[in-house]
Amino acid sequence: ANMASEEYDCIVIGAGIQGSFTAYHLAKNKKKTLLLDQFFLPHSRGSSHGQTRIIRKAYEEDFYVHMVEGSYELWARLEREAGVKLITRTGLLLMGPENAKDFQLVKSSVQNNGIPAVFLQRHEFSQHIPNVNLTPGDGALVETTAGVLFADRAVRAAQMVFQGYGGEIKDGQKVLQIEPGSVVTVKTGSGIYRAKSLVIAAGAWCNELLTHVGLQLPLQVLKINVCYWKEKVPGSYSVKNRFPCFIQLHPKEAENDIYGLPSNEYPGLMKLCYHSGSETNPDERDKQTDKSDVEVLSRYVVRCFPGLVPVPSVVESCMYTVTPDQNFVLDHHPTYRNIVIGAGFSGHGFKFSPVVGKVLSELSMGQVPSYDLSPFRIDRFSTQPKSAL
Repeated sequence: ANMASEEYDCIVIGAGIQGSFTAYHLAKNKKKTLLLDQFFLPHSRGSSHGQTRIIRKAYEEDFYVHMVEGSYELWARLEREAGVKLITRTGLLLMGPENAKDFQLVKSSVQNNGIPAVFLQRHEFSQHIPNVNLTPGDGALVETTAGVLFADRAVRAAQMVFQGYGGEIKDGQKVLQIEPGSVVTVKTGSGIYRAKSLVIAAGAWCNELLTHVGLQLPLQVLKINVCYWKEKVPGSYSVKNRFPCFIQLHPKEAENDIYGLPSNEYPGLMKLCYHSGSETNPDERDKQTDKSDVEVLSRYVVRCFPGLVPVPSVVESCMYTVTPDQNFVLDHHPTYRNIVIGAGFSGHGFKFSPVVGKVLSELSMGQVPSYDLSPFRIDRFSTQPKSAL
């Protein structure tokens, strides 16, 4: 009966990196904004925790290249506003079968978009990239401006600046009900909040929230085993020795890509992961104990990274929320224009979050978004999302 009831211009559900940046942009635009999260912050239950992510421009699709370029500018702005360093430049080594379609597409995208890169010939590979065996038939390029994003630090920085602009964060509040309307009502265990617009950026819990507003998206939640591997000789794959991030397309061991980041956050341990995982329920993530991906990685390490011990020293968990085409969902709800959805970041969304937050805030303010969002619309899924009502 004595539940708190408050009014806002906008409510953002989900205080991961996408929701935090959405709230940041709204508060910058003088909107009274509430950022809600079901867990107490900071937490490691979703997809934005952990210390590092890759940032790169080497994408097949031009629209992603342009969004990363915009993101770099906004990341630099956040670094200035928060007074923290969020990116370290390491370069990105991209390896993959030279004649495969996706390697060729990235290669031409790099050339057409003027992305600074070095194409490595097989005979010079080992002098540039020691301690890595290039697979026969693979091409290799290094995108020189790519690097590492400090993830936990970035989430904290975006939230801190958001609060500096007068934004409000309420954590430990699970959403129990959403009532659409010209004013949207959001009920949690602790309060009732109303706003002219709502942004749902709840990661793996997106579809659970969308049941309240009669929508289900084709999202699959995967548990990712984030693995750290010990260097046989400390420093051989270290940021300090200018070892780059890497992506291996079409590894012989498996059907999905393998990626890695130089040893940094855990001294002497390199992060090397499989870009997929097993389906999971986000509330029971740790019951999912499938380790077949770790076996794939061990075989890959033996073959291509001889300077690493082929058994991981640390395994952490993260979740990907994946769409059928691996592209994001950035759109209005098909029925309720004042409900905006950011979802399906498919394990590669973190680097884009400053721009994602910007366009989600623009959609929720009824403005024309500053990027072409046609690749991210809900209506691209062949079967129209079913009404769940």
